[in-house]
Amino acid sequence: MNTITISGTTLHIRDEGPRDGRTLVFANSLGTDLRVWDRLLPLLPEGLRIVRFDKRGHGLSDATPAPYAMETLVADAEAICDALALRDITFIGLSIGGLIGQGLAAKRPELLRALVLMDTAAQIGTAPMWQSRIDAIRAGGIAALQDPIMERWFTAPFRETNPEFALWCNMLTRTTVDGYVGCCAAIAGADLTESTRALRLPVLALAGDQDGSTPPALVQATAALCGAEFHLIPDAGHIPCVEQPAATAAVLRNFLERTA
Repeated sequence: MNTITISGTTLHIRDEGPRDGRTLVFANSLGTDLRVWDRLLPLLPEGLRIVRFDKRGHGLSDATPAPYAMETLVADAEAICDALALRDITFIGLSIGGLIGQGLAAKRPELLRALVLMDTAAQIGTAPMWQSRIDAIRAGGIAALQDPIMERWFTAPFRETNPEFALWCNMLTRTTVDGYVGCCAAIAGADLTESTRALRLPVLALAGDQDGSTPPALVQATAALCGAEFHLIPDAGHIPCVEQPAATAAVLRNFLERTA
């Protein structure tokens, strides 16, 4: 199954690995699609069932009119789990994907065995900050903000020397405007502090040490909120699974072993 349709909205998904394997569900960050996990997945243990999806307005999924609510994005992830009959999952969320994971864990705790929060928080930024970004993109397009976004995503050495950097710029700027600003609005309206504080499942939090979008101190504060262990990934920005996949995979493998 490569697609799921939810209330008329078609979402692109990728479901790989043995159906009886431990299930990992990955949710990507703002302005990226499910390929953001490509360098990480080969470094994980064999025998896993890996489910990835493009958020609405991202990748190959439908772009519905903005704004979006976080509850809608959580409901999308919930519908994917139900359609594929996924249970006992480990949900791995990057940035806004981590917000979706927190929301799903609070809404449907019976679905999750464990939760991984990567470069995310219970509340990210402020509503005025996100509104300023929405206004700027409505006025000049995503490309107008490419440089400052990329400075938050990746360290200077990666931006200056990695030949794949141009591809990540393309992924960002080819995201639909409705998808990008719709998700900005969802983040702006999301304060999951109390529901995340109440989580009782095993949680791993990690952050790139040079993350300019969700600084390590912010991620660590959310880890403390829900009793999660916290790991810093050296020499990485907001997307350590791209910039430092081996170090990220090592932390994740250890967590998977301990929550088997």
